[in-house]
Amino acid sequence: MGAAILLWVVALLSMQVFSSAQGAYVGIVNGRVAKPDSRYMVSVQKKNKHICGGFLVSESFVMTAAHCITWGEDLTVMVGVNDTRIPVKHDYVHPEYDFRTLHNDIALLKLTKAAEKSSSVEWISLPEKDGDIKAKSVCSVAGWGKKKTNGPATYVFLQADVVIMKREKCQKLWRPTEISKERLCASGKAGFCQGDAGGPLVCDSVAVGVGSFNEKNNCDKPRKPNVYTKISGYLPWIKRVLKEVKY
Repeated sequence: MGAAILLWVVALLSMQVFSSAQGAYVGIVNGRVAKPDSRYMVSVQKKNKHICGGFLVSESFVMTAAHCITWGEDLTVMVGVNDTRIPVKHDYVHPEYDFRTLHNDIALLKLTKAAEKSSSVEWISLPEKDGDIKAKSVCSVAGWGKKKTNGPATYVFLQADVVIMKREKCQKLWRPTEISKERLCASGKAGFCQGDAGGPLVCDSVAVGVGSFNEKNNCDKPRKPNVYTKISGYLPWIKRVLKEVKY
């Protein structure tokens, strides 16, 4: 991504704690410096400070986690290695989002102007139809943030490989938290932590999930897999927003 990517992040907000999981503001543990092909990634910012990750799904829309959005707050996104800042015109939080359980933890951000495609800016493909990712598939996550629980911030954009877990196994590990069919689970020696949420889970160059929550206070060696909102479960809503919303 180049050295300029390091300027995207100027601060990290404190984590939010839920009853059995930590959701907002998660980063990458045991990651590596991200590849240049991650040019769909953006930094979602409030008052010019990084609060969450996100990713371009078209020239006009960014996808992120619903829990990253605070009603009435003005947001901007930073795209590309040239730190292009684009204000958010409107946020579309899924109408059935539940902040207590983080069900339907997905949102779309409408930009005030279109992002210009370049060698450092591109949007990522979404699934064409609803369906689960095969267990044991190797996918990737990317973001900024802490590399261990409550550790110091690292402002390097990191990427890591993770492995998709069967929903039944994930449900047993997360009980009583419900792992519905609209969620995906991934585990491995890497994953997210405090510092950045809303980034994509990417399998075969397609964004299949949005980072939602992980095990509370245990980024380094979690006993429970990271949980993502499954994008394909929301395709009708996504298509409706992308189609109906015009400048």
